[in-house]
Amino acid sequence: MNYTPHTPIDIVSMLDTIGIKNIEDLYSKLPQGILNKSSLGIPEEMTEKEITSLLRDIGRENKDIFTVSTFLGAGAYSHFVPPVVDYLSARGEFATSYTPYQPEVSQGTLTAMFEYQSMLSYIFGVDVVNSSMYDGASSLAEAIFMAANITGKKKVLVSCAIHPDYIKVVNTYTKNKEIEIVMVPFTSFGNMDLTFVKEHLDDVGAVIVGYPNFFGVIEDLENIKKIIPNDIMLITSTPEPLSLGTISPPGKHGVDIVTGEGMSFGMHLGYGGPYLGIFGTSKKYVRKMPGRIVGETHDAKGRRGYVLTLATREQHIRRAKATSNICSNEALCALRASIYLSLLGKKGFSELSEYNMSLSHYVKDLISSVNGFELKFKAPFYNEFVIDTIYNPSKFYDYMLSLDIVFGLPLGEIYSNMSHSFLLNVTEMIEEKDIEKLQKALEAYHE
Repeated sequence: MNYTPHTPIDIVSMLDTIGIKNIEDLYSKLPQGILNKSSLGIPEEMTEKEITSLLRDIGRENKDIFTVSTFLGAGAYSHFVPPVVDYLSARGEFATSYTPYQPEVSQGTLTAMFEYQSMLSYIFGVDVVNSSMYDGASSLAEAIFMAANITGKKKVLVSCAIHPDYIKVVNTYTKNKEIEIVMVPFTSFGNMDLTFVKEHLDDVGAVIVGYPNFFGVIEDLENIKKIIPNDIMLITSTPEPLSLGTISPPGKHGVDIVTGEGMSFGMHLGYGGPYLGIFGTSKKYVRKMPGRIVGETHDAKGRRGYVLTLATREQHIRRAKATSNICSNEALCALRASIYLSLLGKKGFSELSEYNMSLSHYVKDLISSVNGFELKFKAPFYNEFVIDTIYNPSKFYDYMLSLDIVFGLPLGEIYSNMSHSFLLNVTEMIEEKDIEKLQKALEAYHE
């Protein structure tokens, strides 16, 4: 698309049409604290060529990502994405395609979506996974709506060890839906307090737990399933689905609805997106599930083909029967996931998962062996863990940054009682040189 700037006359005409005096009025409803009213520092008299040169000079001040050793995860995980994923997903027939309402001209897109559903169903151990949603957070919120619709109960127990951003999204989604969210504390082991759950099961429709949770801890789904009655739905949230190549799928433990964030399957970090929402359940609940499902069929000549089998949004069916206001699936991201998982294969998926888990435990042992640092939660974890330090957390973090090391996420900004705790993540992107640099930095630190 060509860039055609608006003239001052064009701008005035548009503002008059919508009934405001200036562009700033467009943002009048936003909190003033988030608006940047300062100048960008670019002189108005500069030419386009001079501005381009200035921005390039500023860009040279950025740190090269390959010189920084980052142990930051917390829901956004750095993985190697094979170039073929970028190449194939950028093909015009995929990158520009819209919802495949006409299956006769959309077989390629529908096939990719069907393969995505099949692979994700296997990975999560459930009967059916829809053809993707917005992201892990909104998928979890939609699962609450689905559970309330099935059980008729509006009270939900949510583990405090769920990703805090997911909890914020859940609270926003349910604010005007008369759904009561009861937060379940986590124990000194970093997992959901099951004693609290047992004492608060009255009128509950669903229990939500992370698997693994925000701290990387692997929750005991078998035990959770035993203590909740059969009429209460168990819902899991999996921010790092690569873990399911090592730990058993949630569907195998009787989980009713599985949700997750699929960015680890071929998506780049990308400053927060676009990401990929995963949503799956058992066959008996399939007609209560939001989103779209692609099914396999055969035409009059016996040739295999694919169609949109279920689409439960109000554009497709009567509004009263619609189960979700989700108006778009992340089809291109689901395509990337299909390509990525196809490249890994079943064996490669397990090997990569096991490698990440093994490497993270090695790094955990290394950090814990240094005076002044210890593992906070003594519980099984995947590739994310919490480290406590006796040192001033702000000074220590700044010290590590000065050495081009991102020492995870400071948890004091989220939990008031964890001011000396850091959440660290280790993936295959961490190399031997990164670990050596980390070890030297830890051993050299003192206050």
